[in-house]
Amino acid sequence: MVKHWISSMRQNKHQGVKMLVLALLSLSVIALLFIQTTTYSSNNRSVIIDPQIETPSSQSNPLEFMKSKLVLMVSHELSLSGGPLLLMELAFLLRAVGSDVVWITNQKPAQHDDVVLALENKMFDKGVQVLPAKGEKAVDIALKADLVILNTAVAGKWLDAVLKEKVTVVLPKILWWIHEMRGHYFKAEYVKHLPFVAGAMIDSHVTAEYWKNRTRERLGIKMPETYVVHLGNSKELMQIAENSVVKRAHREHVRQSIGVKNDDVLFAIINSVSRGKGQDLFLHSFHESLQLIQEKKLQVPSLHAVVVGSDMNALPKFEMELRKFVMEKKIQDRVHFVNKTLTVAPYLASIDVLVQNSQARGECFGRITIEAMAFRLPVLGTAAGGTMEIVVNKTTGLLHPVGKGGVTPLANNIVNLATHVERRLSMGKKGYERVKEMFLEHHMAHRIALVLREVLQKGRHN
Repeated sequence: MVKHWISSMRQNKHQGVKMLVLALLSLSVIALLFIQTTTYSSNNRSVIIDPQIETPSSQSNPLEFMKSKLVLMVSHELSLSGGPLLLMELAFLLRAVGSDVVWITNQKPAQHDDVVLALENKMFDKGVQVLPAKGEKAVDIALKADLVILNTAVAGKWLDAVLKEKVTVVLPKILWWIHEMRGHYFKAEYVKHLPFVAGAMIDSHVTAEYWKNRTRERLGIKMPETYVVHLGNSKELMQIAENSVVKRAHREHVRQSIGVKNDDVLFAIINSVSRGKGQDLFLHSFHESLQLIQEKKLQVPSLHAVVVGSDMNALPKFEMELRKFVMEKKIQDRVHFVNKTLTVAPYLASIDVLVQNSQARGECFGRITIEAMAFRLPVLGTAAGGTMEIVVNKTTGLLHPVGKGGVTPLANNIVNLATHVERRLSMGKKGYERVKEMFLEHHMAHRIALVLREVLQKGRHN
């Protein structure tokens, strides 16, 4: 049994490498996301901006005022996770209008890391200067910068460690971008300077409210002016999503690589593999859905599940648990593991339904959700966090509870969409329309400009 398990893992590893090569050779460009907003808010009020009324013309770029501005970006790490990628995409947006952008990664691995090197090279190619986290150059840039964007709560450790007595000079021009929903980030050592920065930017209303209440109750501090900024899809991603020829090519490549037929119904969860993302509960639900279909003798195409976000080199304990469950339930021919990647477009083109199963308080927002909707996919999501600000239940997808109590409802929802093709198509179409209305790059550009203008004005005033 153990030998068979190891052999299966090795086979999946080779399969993942093949998948990555196919994705890189496919017709699309890498579909990295740009940061987008749908709402502009403060501590005690929220002003909704109608995207149909306030969107600038396609000939103008509302970020033009950032030309020649010096922007320092500080990220707690450089990885394929959401926070660093979002900050990096904002760096590229600002570079496109002529901003001078400098990047600092506060925590870098001691040993060589291919992911870090690849991402740094991408920034070099875009004209973003990458500096060491510590030293006189970092302090000098922070003092000279027109704007400092601090990414994630953990990045707050950089302030005292590097700036030391000069922290108070820099605080008035800091925009603090927060993505975290977990309670262990509420530590004074991380966020003690939060009340004194020019503003905080948070990805969803529910997360902003959570931070407002938690900082007051647990730390006795007050949030600064807070802007709720929803994420969104880049023009590159939308071009792929709206190109039927490219999508068909991706679908054929991916499905052939993992051994899924064109008529099979493929459910995917696309997140870094971790307990908080709920891959374990999704696989329990998927197994339960197969049992329901068998018990009710339903006539449906073959169901498959794909877990995108694996780490086949490390195979951490949690992923080992997932693979063991698949082996024990004898569903290894139905469940496919794919290594984590930036190229999500091929997988979105190849699947029929996205599952967003983040647990606890859910996703702060969840970029992959609006990506999937751009590809006309229905979303099965947890009724928590930012997902509830994206997915319209029973219209663009179906929501289920977090935790073990959500396993059976998710299983029922899987069966529901597996047995109703028209429902899948209808939800996918409405999700696409919602993206076009709310989650496009030009929506983001207008709203992020409002935030940056205000923060810059505060910095100059102070």
